[in-house]
Amino acid sequence: MTLTWPSPAKLNLFLYITGRRADGYHQLQTLFQFLNYGDEITIKPREDNQIRLLTPFTNLSAENNLIVKAARLLQRYCIAVDRADSHQGADIYVKKRLPTGGGLGGGSSNAATTLIALNHHWQTRIDDNTLAELGRQLGADVTVFVIGHAAFAQGIGDQLLPASPAEKWYLVAHPGINIATQQIFADPELKRNSAKRSLSALLQGPYANDCEPIARKRFPEVEELISWLLEYTSSRLTGTGACVFAEFETEAAARKVLNKAPEWVQGFVAQGVKQSPLHTFRAGISRYREHQ
Repeated sequence: MTLTWPSPAKLNLFLYITGRRADGYHQLQTLFQFLNYGDEITIKPREDNQIRLLTPFTNLSAENNLIVKAARLLQRYCIAVDRADSHQGADIYVKKRLPTGGGLGGGSSNAATTLIALNHHWQTRIDDNTLAELGRQLGADVTVFVIGHAAFAQGIGDQLLPASPAEKWYLVAHPGINIATQQIFADPELKRNSAKRSLSALLQGPYANDCEPIARKRFPEVEELISWLLEYTSSRLTGTGACVFAEFETEAAARKVLNKAPEWVQGFVAQGVKQSPLHTFRAGISRYREHQ
């Protein structure tokens, strides 16, 4: 059966860099919140072991795409644990809404959706914790998308503690540029010594993002975008950028500001949710099957 699966965006409601490991990875503390908005991944199972990504990506080959890497990783795992149906394949299509280099976790979310969706289609019956461990091999942020619940993250972003941030409405704006994560983390002026604090202390606010000063300094488009949003409400960077977000109590209030955006601003309004739309969708499939 062909199904279309959600691949939601995330926001980093705050992000503090508390150190740097010997291997170059940064230690951080961040609060992940999902949005009820994102990409869509359509999967049509195959029985010939082929993985075919049929939606082209600009400047990215299929074999280097995290979607294909996730599918092949799951195939290899199934072979290693001797699953009877380990030679299944898939045709995969993507409806891309999330900007590359936007700080919304698009690639990591795509990988997580691929793992969970193919686990369903191939009936491999692998639990989410194991899928999360597989996802960790593809990138630290893949883990939170597989687990599927808002979380306080530490370490390199993969040590997760369930969290319950308020489900506010957000205006998410993109300045029309891409920012590579490694470009921000390699910057010599990046703050890397924020004090490590408990979640309860961090939740007292105000929230901030240690990557934001660098993004604003190195990318005038980000500075201009934040300055525009600050005319209406507080705003901050998500992840390493380039997207900026502002929080509102109602959808109408968020849309009112978005409607005033300059022509060069790309944006959308979405609600923050504690449970990932991917997991909500999967639960709906399970309930449907139970009633058949």
